[in-house]
Amino acid sequence: MRRQTTLQALPWLAPALILIGGVVVFPIGYMIYTSFRDLSRFGTDRGWTGLDNYVRVFELGHLPQVLVNTVVWTVGVVALSVAIGLGLAQFLNKRFPGRKVLRLVIIVPWAASVVMTSIVFVYGLDPFYGIINRALVDIGLLDRPFGFLKNPLPGFLSAMGVAVFVSVPFTSFVFLAGLQTVPHDVLEAAQIDGASRVQTYWRVVFPMLRGALAVATIINVINVFNSLPILKTMTGSIPGYDADTTTTLMFKIIQSDRQIDTASALSVVNFVVVVVVIGIYLRVVRPMRED
Repeated sequence: MRRQTTLQALPWLAPALILIGGVVVFPIGYMIYTSFRDLSRFGTDRGWTGLDNYVRVFELGHLPQVLVNTVVWTVGVVALSVAIGLGLAQFLNKRFPGRKVLRLVIIVPWAASVVMTSIVFVYGLDPFYGIINRALVDIGLLDRPFGFLKNPLPGFLSAMGVAVFVSVPFTSFVFLAGLQTVPHDVLEAAQIDGASRVQTYWRVVFPMLRGALAVATIINVINVFNSLPILKTMTGSIPGYDADTTTTLMFKIIQSDRQIDTASALSVVNFVVVVVVIGIYLRVVRPMRED
């Protein structure tokens, strides 16, 4: 019976399965295949090379710094996005005049092009004509305009700020959707039992947001870990690798050194790391577990 039901469903699932196979499965398989090949600078396949490409990845002298940057980038941006998004969702869940308009305005940074948003901040932080730099001087936070994107550390931190700015809208709406599923009778029962607002939130509301928290965290980890446009736009002109993550390092390997096979090996490492991190998170948090 189960086999017959599956066969009956296949014609309806076929378009989605073909799309997943073409857009997801095939590129991953070809990436893994390429990581074991010896490719010339011009893309000529010179045959099987075994694990040489992976050995070359782990022999990169700047890899330790890049790995530290990747951890700081991913954990920092995701943690701040979740924390700010959670607070913003509480505010957007209240009734007040202009709430619908404010919700539309907040979604703009997420809906807009990431490259376009990054370029706006690049011009805004420019030390000669940037409006953000000028504002920081006018309010007394800076004595004179500062080249945020001229040095690795301030450039990297600036890119993290833009990444949080772009990620918060989506995160907020995920939490907002979760808040709107909390039954009002449960909140009323908590108030009748004498629970304060803080106790009601942390002991009643927050546990019910576990599914929304899992969705927001997982999608943000995937997006932030693999993020290229923000760092490439804002810190791409900084020499060296002090402001790079594994994703931008992969881009530099392809762009400057033309080592397509090595970049493919690094791509596989990135993919495995993301899968392992998400697997550990789901195993530890178990967001879909029933209380």
